[in-house]
Amino acid sequence: MAPTHVLRCCQRGLAWIPVIFIALVVCWSYYAYVVELCLLTIVDTGEKIIYLVVFHLSFIMFVWSYWKTIFTRPANPSKEFCLPKAEKEQYEKEHRPETQQDILRRVASGLPLYTRTGAGAIRYCDRCQVIKPDRCHHCSACDMCVLKMDHHCPWVNNCVGFSNYKFFILFLTYSLIYCLFIAASVLQYFIKFWTLCRRKSAENCPKSDPTESPNAKFHVLFLFFVAAMFCISILSLFTYHLWLVGKNRSTIEAFRAPVFRNGPDKNGFSLGFSKNIAQVFGDQKKYWLLPIFTSQGDGFSFPTRLVTIDPEQQHTECLQPEVLDKGAVDGCVEQASLTSESQNRLLANDYHSEEDHKEIDVLKSGESEAVTISIESES
Repeated sequence: MAPTHVLRCCQRGLAWIPVIFIALVVCWSYYAYVVELCLLTIVDTGEKIIYLVVFHLSFIMFVWSYWKTIFTRPANPSKEFCLPKAEKEQYEKEHRPETQQDILRRVASGLPLYTRTGAGAIRYCDRCQVIKPDRCHHCSACDMCVLKMDHHCPWVNNCVGFSNYKFFILFLTYSLIYCLFIAASVLQYFIKFWTLCRRKSAENCPKSDPTESPNAKFHVLFLFFVAAMFCISILSLFTYHLWLVGKNRSTIEAFRAPVFRNGPDKNGFSLGFSKNIAQVFGDQKKYWLLPIFTSQGDGFSFPTRLVTIDPEQQHTECLQPEVLDKGAVDGCVEQASLTSESQNRLLANDYHSEEDHKEIDVLKSGESEAVTISIESES
């Protein structure tokens, strides 16, 4: 037991190395830009002030969002997703998977669940001993179940999930702005020092300008390379996560589609671009760019594209023109296409179907015109 505990402590300590590395690079970039570039290299006072103001604004927002991403604790399933004592004891004593699933179904019947395992079973974490809410996954690095888990990021030494996903997106945004601004503002001095160094190396002549510091040259040259390198690497990650936000998917769901009662659906949680954005950043746009938690929902249940359909009803319904006006047709089509945002529980309803594709046929025949609206869906 003791060696395992020591090993665990060592792993937790080593996990902070990437964060410490990023912190050291950021501290050095601050010194190189503010001291070596702005105070010692740039001569024009107006240029100094503009560069320092913009730099500090991007620096503050970058550090703020990075801090919130690191130190915001991942959200975990609540106690209602734990098995009651009697059911827990019965589950642990039972070795047959069918009987275990029956126990889980009874408990899960009162929970807002839509997704299941690939085999159609209730998603249960034996490690944390909880029924997993929708979009919840177990993180082996953090050793806990994380609500709406996206991935475990070693650069923040934390799980990115429901509680800090907005902070992570803002961290990528402001780090990209930070690197872009440094690279753009340093570029002219990088070119100046680079050509000057090459000319002097070719001519093998000593330094002619006493104001030119070799130390400043090194910091400015290296600062541009580092900023450009991080900018390229962050840009691809930033673009990918913006695409995920627009599709309302996590990184896990992008590689493995969530499984609903009627099968896997990679767009099962997508509600449209604007609603997908609002689910991460919130309804109030004035808070979107601030590392303040404004995400919608509680992390336990999410609106889905599932539409409840009564199996007793026919899929094709004919309405006569005298009782069907244009508003009724539009209402039927809109009702069929709207996503279900109510928290209908998967296990409490017998029939849910996924609106994979809709086909509307309008047929007109002579004097007795009839409008037929058919909705095809997977059973």
